[in-house]
Amino acid sequence: MTRDRALALLAALPASIGPGLSDAEVEATEERFGFRFAADHRLFLQAGLPLGRGWPDWRNGDADELRGRLDWPRDGVLFDVKHGFWYPGWGEKPEDRQEALRLAETRLRDVPQLVPVYSHRYLPGIAGQSGHPVLSVYQTDIIYYGNDLADYLHHEFGGPVDNLSRARASVPFWSYFLVGKELREIVTTTPHDPYAVTAEEAVDHMHMLAIERRIGRRVGAGTLIQAALVALVLDTPALGDLAGLTRNEESLAHELFAQEVEELGLAARVPATDAEARWALVRWWLQLTANGSMNAIERGNLGAGLRAFLAQDDAHALGPAGQAEHAGGLADPGPSRILRSASTPRRPPRPVSVWSAETAVPPHNRVVRRHSCP
Repeated sequence: MTRDRALALLAALPASIGPGLSDAEVEATEERFGFRFAADHRLFLQAGLPLGRGWPDWRNGDADELRGRLDWPRDGVLFDVKHGFWYPGWGEKPEDRQEALRLAETRLRDVPQLVPVYSHRYLPGIAGQSGHPVLSVYQTDIIYYGNDLADYLHHEFGGPVDNLSRARASVPFWSYFLVGKELREIVTTTPHDPYAVTAEEAVDHMHMLAIERRIGRRVGAGTLIQAALVALVLDTPALGDLAGLTRNEESLAHELFAQEVEELGLAARVPATDAEARWALVRWWLQLTANGSMNAIERGNLGAGLRAFLAQDDAHALGPAGQAEHAGGLADPGPSRILRSASTPRRPPRPVSVWSAETAVPPHNRVVRRHSCP
C-alpha cells in the first residue's frame, strides 16, 4: 500500500477522518499495549485516523476498550476451549477442563497478536510486514475478509472484492482456522452493517434474513450466528442457543435460525412469491441506505445491482394484476425507476457492526455469561 492509495481509501470511508498518527503516537500505542502494527496498517493510520463507532481510536480511545478488542480473539479461543475445542499443536488435551484452560491460556500468550482494523476485522500485528490477509474473527470461526488491508477496505466499504481465492494463511496458529476457507461466505447476503439498538430493529434484521433464504440466497452459518449475537436484546430460547454456537456446532445454525423465525412469528410474514420477496428486499435496501448502514453507490451498487438482482422487468415483477395497473399508469413505479429517480440520501454517522462502545465487551463474552457450562 502506498500513501496515495491509503488517502484514496480513507476518502471513501463513511467515517470522520482525523489527522494521521505521528511516529511518536504509533510507538507510544505499541509500547502501551504491547504489540506492533503491520507495515501497511501503520501506513494507513498515519495517512489518517478513521473515527466513529466500530473504529479503534488509537489516539484518544478508552484504554480498557482498546485492550478488550485486542484480547477478543484470544478470549474467543478460550471460550471455545471451554466448550470442547483443542488446538492440535498444543499436544494432548488435559482431561480436566480447568487445566486445559490454563494450558491454552499459557500457549495463547505466544501466538501473534491480532490487531483490530474495524469492528471484528483484524490484521496480524507483525512489525515491518505487509500484505497479510484481513480476518473476520468470531471465536474460532475465522474467515478471510480481504487479501490484504487495501483489498479488505475496498471489500467492506467500496463494493465486492475480486479474486479472494488469492488470500493465504500467513501467521502461526491463526492459519489453522483458515485452511480451505478462501472462498467461504463472502458477501452473499445484503452488504450492510448488522446492528440492533432496539428489539424492532433486531426482529427486522431476522425477518430480512428469512426473506433472503426464501429466494435462495446463500446465508452462511456465520451470518446467522452474527445476526443472533447482535439481536440478544430479544432474549428468546433459540436465539440464545444460536448465538452461543461454537465452530464445531455450526451445522446446527440453520435449524436454530428456523426455530427463531417461528418463535418470533416471522414465518407468516415471509412473502409467498419471489416477486414480493424481492420487493421487500428492495424496500429494506433503500431503508438501509437512508440510515447509513449501506452506501447506495459504494457498498450496494444499487443502480446496476438491484436491476440484476430482480432479473425481471418492472411490469413482470408486479404480477398479472399489477401489469394491468402498470399499463394504465396506476401501479407503483418499478424498482429501476425508483433507483433512477432517487438521489443518494445524506448519510448519518455509520453504526457499528457488532462491537458496542457502551458495553466495551465483545459479543461472545456476553454469550459466555448466558451459556457457560456448569
